[in-house]
Amino acid sequence: MANVPVHEWSLLEAARKVREKEISSRELTGALLLRIESLEPKVHAYITVLPEAATAQAAACDEELARGNVRGPLHGVPIGLKDIFCTRGARTTCGSRILHNFDPPYDACVTEKVLAAGAVLLGKQNMDEFAMGSSTETSAFGPTRNPWDLSRIPGGSSGGTAAAVAAALCFAGVGTDTGGSIRQPASLCGVVGVKPTYGRVSRYGMIAFASSLDQAGPIARTVADAAALLGWIAGYDRRDSTCVDTPVPDYLAAVERPARGLRVGLPKEYFEGGGLSPEVRAAVENALKALIDQGAVVVEVSLPHTSYALSTYYLIAPAEASSNLARYDGVRYGFREEGAPGLIEMMSRTRAKGFGDEVKRRIMIGTYALSAGYYEAFYGKAQKVRTLIRDDFAKAFEAADVLLTPTAPTPAFRLGEKTGDPLTMYLSDIYTIPCNLAGIPGISVPCGFSTEGLPIGAQLLSKPFREETLFTAAGAIERALPFPRVAPLEG
Repeated sequence: MANVPVHEWSLLEAARKVREKEISSRELTGALLLRIESLEPKVHAYITVLPEAATAQAAACDEELARGNVRGPLHGVPIGLKDIFCTRGARTTCGSRILHNFDPPYDACVTEKVLAAGAVLLGKQNMDEFAMGSSTETSAFGPTRNPWDLSRIPGGSSGGTAAAVAAALCFAGVGTDTGGSIRQPASLCGVVGVKPTYGRVSRYGMIAFASSLDQAGPIARTVADAAALLGWIAGYDRRDSTCVDTPVPDYLAAVERPARGLRVGLPKEYFEGGGLSPEVRAAVENALKALIDQGAVVVEVSLPHTSYALSTYYLIAPAEASSNLARYDGVRYGFREEGAPGLIEMMSRTRAKGFGDEVKRRIMIGTYALSAGYYEAFYGKAQKVRTLIRDDFAKAFEAADVLLTPTAPTPAFRLGEKTGDPLTMYLSDIYTIPCNLAGIPGISVPCGFSTEGLPIGAQLLSKPFREETLFTAAGAIERALPFPRVAPLEG
């Protein structure tokens, strides 16, 4: 590792080198801040970079280490957070103009945990506005670009975090996943992304999109890094009523377990139809072969209600969003459009100017679905179909330990290619949405490239609270199909 540049170290390697005093946290943080200064104008992975605060945190970490104190497993290592997690002393925008100057008075649970583990926070990363998007093009602060091809999208909504990890503008990050917003950008940027079981990671201080679907999870360059980071942010938090009080296993140990005997299910519905790119299909088949070669057993399973998942999601998620976003009224905090003649007019003008087009579209869809006379016909029926989708997965897991599918139907598409057609954009999440509806965990792991040199990811799904099974299968794929840690992007 002596000749490997600092920014190409894994999260775990960097943490070990800081603890063993091979490099100081200030040197490590300074190297990444210089890289951000050089490459951030091209990639635009961050909304807010915090050089002074990060340098001060790094210096404090070095001083503590000199006294023999190690805060935790992330001591002195620079990471980033999607700009959806509240951070005291640093603005949290959620990619929206309506929160462009919001300075939270408290930290989210995820923020607390990474800081308690000793991490240095480099900044807050770009995202689709209120996590509503699949390309990071709906951000009020401009789009993020894919480090593998700057003319293409990085995926979304956690596109800034995935791009930052792929471009080595941080050692890892934490994103959120409501319908694929960790896994899909991880696939398109060639990194590892984990959507944990609903309730595994606290949502306290995480700005809500759809409360029954949102879940925080790690984005990292290796399966081991993702496993370690999830282990640090997972766990019960009484401040989140949906957080489940169940033990957190040793995910890192699971990465090295052999895949022999693992039952891998192939849901036939995920490989049917014309939307799946032949290149993606071939890459996922390579991932399957890698598992078979290591002793895994293939079983075919069926998820018969998969075709209803997209329409079900686009009733439930907008309905919950219309409720959650009602708090942004220009009265209590955030952006306010001044000069209106009365309260109602002020609220109307504030929302019209503060929210972007995609957010407005989903609020209107959700409000309609919840309105008198339509609630049962739309939202109520969608919840019944959601139960059927959950039951499909439960039955599939009677035959399989893990399911293998594509993460995204195609490699990264070009900036602007789908912004004029919302339905085509929504189809980008067709393979990731069912996981959120069922509340089960999923991971995307790199498994190949397209002919144009764009990353392709394979998705693995498992039973609720069995993330360790995902890490075992993903670790086996990673060992068989090694992938570049950093996109070939230079300053």
